[in-house]
Amino acid sequence: MLSSIRKLPIGIQDFEDLRTNGYLYVDKTAYIYRLATMGKPYFLCRPRRFGKSLFLSTLKAYFQGKKELFEGLAIAGLEKEWIEYPVFHIDFNVGILTDSASLYRRLDVILTVFENQWGRGVEDNDPATRLEAVIKKACEQTGRKVVGSWSNGV
Repeated sequence: MLSSIRKLPIGIQDFEDLRTNGYLYVDKTAYIYRLATMGKPYFLCRPRRFGKSLFLSTLKAYFQGKKELFEGLAIAGLEKEWIEYPVFHIDFNVGILTDSASLYRRLDVILTVFENQWGRGVEDNDPATRLEAVIKKACEQTGRKVVGSWSNGV
Protein backbone atom coordinates (compact mmCIF):
# COMPACT_ATOMS: atom_id res chain seq x y z
CA MET A 1 0.00 0.00 0.00
CA LEU A 2 2.79 2.46 0.79
CA SER A 3 4.31 1.90 -2.66
CA SER A 4 1.29 3.63 -4.27
CA ILE A 5 1.89 6.88 -2.36
CA ARG A 6 3.42 9.46 -4.69
CA LYS A 7 5.67 12.34 -3.76
CA LEU A 8 4.14 15.81 -3.78
CA PRO A 9 5.85 18.10 -6.30
CA ILE A 10 6.55 20.94 -3.89
CA GLY A 11 8.76 23.46 -5.70
CA ILE A 12 9.00 21.29 -8.84
CA GLN A 13 8.48 23.49 -11.91
CA ASP A 14 9.87 21.16 -14.57
CA PHE A 15 7.39 18.77 -16.20
CA GLU A 16 10.08 16.30 -17.30
CA ASP A 17 11.51 16.14 -13.77
CA LEU A 18 8.04 15.70 -12.32
CA ARG A 19 7.12 12.85 -14.69
CA THR A 20 10.42 10.96 -14.66
CA ASN A 21 10.82 11.04 -10.87
CA GLY A 22 7.35 9.80 -9.91
CA TYR A 23 5.81 12.95 -8.48
CA LEU A 24 2.05 13.35 -8.20
CA TYR A 25 0.65 15.13 -11.26
CA VAL A 26 -2.92 16.37 -11.70
CA ASP A 27 -3.65 15.69 -15.36
CA LYS A 28 -4.75 18.80 -17.23
CA THR A 29 -3.23 17.77 -20.54
CA ALA A 30 -6.60 17.61 -22.30
CA TYR A 31 -6.70 21.39 -21.87
CA ILE A 32 -3.19 21.69 -23.27
CA TYR A 33 -4.27 19.73 -26.34
CA ARG A 34 -7.29 22.01 -26.85
CA LEU A 35 -5.14 25.11 -26.38
CA ALA A 36 -2.50 23.86 -28.83
CA THR A 37 -4.94 22.80 -31.54
CA MET A 38 -7.17 25.88 -31.55
CA GLY A 39 -4.50 27.79 -33.49
CA LYS A 40 -4.59 31.23 -31.88
CA PRO A 41 -1.95 33.10 -29.84
CA TYR A 42 -2.78 33.26 -26.15
CA PHE A 43 -1.78 35.50 -23.27
CA LEU A 44 -1.86 33.45 -20.08
CA CYS A 45 -1.93 35.33 -16.81
CA ARG A 46 -2.19 33.59 -13.46
CA PRO A 47 -1.47 34.67 -9.87
CA ARG A 48 1.93 34.09 -8.23
CA ARG A 49 2.69 30.48 -7.26
CA PHE A 50 -0.20 29.24 -9.40
CA GLY A 51 1.65 26.85 -11.72
CA LYS A 52 2.71 29.10 -14.63
CA SER A 53 6.24 27.71 -14.86
CA LEU A 54 5.08 24.09 -14.69
CA PHE A 55 2.41 24.79 -17.29
CA LEU A 56 4.95 26.35 -19.66
CA SER A 57 7.33 23.45 -19.06
CA THR A 58 4.51 21.03 -19.94
CA LEU A 59 3.78 22.96 -23.14
CA LYS A 60 7.48 22.92 -23.99
CA ALA A 61 7.66 19.11 -23.60
CA TYR A 62 4.51 18.73 -25.70
CA PHE A 63 5.81 20.89 -28.55
CA GLN A 64 9.19 19.15 -28.40
CA GLY A 65 7.29 15.94 -29.15
CA LYS A 66 8.30 14.16 -25.94
CA LYS A 67 5.53 11.58 -26.19
CA GLU A 68 7.04 9.29 -23.53
CA LEU A 69 6.49 11.92 -20.82
CA PHE A 70 2.75 11.95 -21.52
CA GLU A 71 2.11 8.20 -21.28
CA GLY A 72 -0.98 7.54 -19.17
CA LEU A 73 -2.22 11.13 -19.44
CA ALA A 74 -5.29 12.38 -21.34
CA ILE A 75 -3.26 13.93 -24.15
CA ALA A 76 -1.74 10.54 -25.03
CA GLY A 77 -5.13 9.47 -26.35
CA LEU A 78 -5.80 12.77 -28.13
CA GLU A 79 -2.54 13.53 -29.94
CA LYS A 80 -1.76 11.26 -32.88
CA GLU A 81 1.19 12.99 -34.59
CA TRP A 82 3.62 14.17 -31.85
CA ILE A 83 5.42 16.62 -34.11
CA GLU A 84 8.62 18.19 -32.78
CA TYR A 85 8.83 21.98 -33.09
CA PRO A 86 11.69 24.31 -32.24
CA VAL A 87 10.82 25.80 -28.85
CA PHE A 88 12.12 29.16 -27.66
CA HIS A 89 11.47 29.58 -23.95
CA ILE A 90 12.66 32.87 -22.51
CA ASP A 91 12.92 32.83 -18.73
CA PHE A 92 13.28 36.08 -16.79
CA ASN A 93 13.11 34.27 -13.42
CA VAL A 94 16.91 34.09 -13.32
CA GLY A 95 18.78 37.03 -11.87
CA ILE A 96 17.62 40.45 -10.81
CA LEU A 97 16.50 42.73 -13.62
CA THR A 98 16.47 46.18 -12.10
CA ASP A 99 17.45 48.30 -15.09
CA SER A 100 17.83 48.18 -18.86
CA ALA A 101 21.49 47.11 -18.64
CA SER A 102 20.63 43.98 -16.60
CA LEU A 103 17.79 43.20 -19.03
CA TYR A 104 20.14 43.46 -22.02
CA ARG A 105 22.68 41.19 -20.28
CA ARG A 106 19.98 38.59 -19.60
CA LEU A 107 18.72 38.80 -23.19
CA ASP A 108 22.28 38.37 -24.44
CA VAL A 109 22.67 35.15 -22.42
CA ILE A 110 19.32 33.80 -23.66
CA LEU A 111 20.02 34.69 -27.29
CA THR A 112 23.53 33.21 -27.14
CA VAL A 113 22.03 29.87 -26.04
CA PHE A 114 19.59 29.95 -28.97
CA GLU A 115 22.34 30.97 -31.39
CA ASN A 116 24.59 28.13 -30.18
CA GLN A 117 21.76 25.72 -30.92
CA TRP A 118 20.53 27.13 -34.24
CA GLY A 119 23.36 29.36 -35.51
CA ARG A 120 23.92 33.09 -35.45
CA GLY A 121 22.15 34.76 -38.34
CA VAL A 122 23.34 38.36 -38.01
CA GLU A 123 26.27 40.35 -36.69
CA ASP A 124 23.97 43.00 -35.22
CA ASN A 125 23.82 43.01 -31.40
CA ASP A 126 20.26 44.36 -31.18
CA PRO A 127 18.24 41.70 -29.24
CA ALA A 128 15.16 41.96 -31.50
CA THR A 129 17.25 41.55 -34.65
CA ARG A 130 19.13 38.60 -33.14
CA LEU A 131 15.92 36.90 -32.03
CA GLU A 132 14.33 37.35 -35.45
CA ALA A 133 17.44 35.91 -37.14
CA VAL A 134 17.69 32.87 -34.88
CA ILE A 135 13.97 32.14 -35.31
CA LYS A 136 14.47 32.22 -39.09
CA LYS A 137 17.42 29.83 -38.71
CA ALA A 138 15.35 27.40 -36.65
CA CYS A 139 12.51 27.51 -39.18
CA GLU A 140 14.90 26.93 -42.09
CA GLN A 141 16.59 24.00 -40.36
CA THR A 142 13.42 22.24 -39.23
CA GLY A 143 10.84 23.33 -41.79
CA ARG A 144 8.51 24.07 -38.89
CA LYS A 145 7.16 27.17 -37.18
CA VAL A 146 8.70 28.16 -33.86
CA VAL A 147 6.85 27.87 -30.57
CA GLY A 148 7.71 30.56 -28.05
CA SER A 149 6.98 31.31 -24.43
CA TRP A 150 8.32 33.60 -21.77
CA SER A 151 8.14 33.61 -18.01
CA ASN A 152 8.88 36.34 -15.52
CA GLY A 153 7.93 34.62 -12.29
CA VAL A 154 5.22 37.09 -11.33
